[in-house]
Amino acid sequence: MSLFISDAIAAAAPAATQPGIEGMLFPLGILVFFYFLFLRPQAKRAKEKKEMVANMVKGAEVVTTGGILGKVVDMDDNFLKLEVADNIFIQVQRQAIETMMPKGTYKAVTKKIAKD
Repeated sequence: MSLFISDAIAAAAPAATQPGIEGMLFPLGILVFFYFLFLRPQAKRAKEKKEMVANMVKGAEVVTTGGILGKVVDMDDNFLKLEVADNIFIQVQRQAIETMMPKGTYKAVTKKIAKD
């Protein structure tokens, strides 16, 4: 004799059933939610960055992942040569480019620095 459940109630309990499609809806819903919340936007940003790097041209004004603003002077398949100040150049990998800036940003920033 059990202390908490009488034998009659325990004997009358139905057998446990296997969960059907209802048992899978919640986990599948969570997976769909995470896909649309995290994976899809990340893939979209990666695709946009890949297109931006592929379509880069000389004279474009860019910011690197390190935050360096420069103007593309020369480029090859893997590296870009950026002018970061008057006659000061650095070479960075193409994948290090984070964003492209609007035309005139580089000139405005270098003028502002020269004034100060």
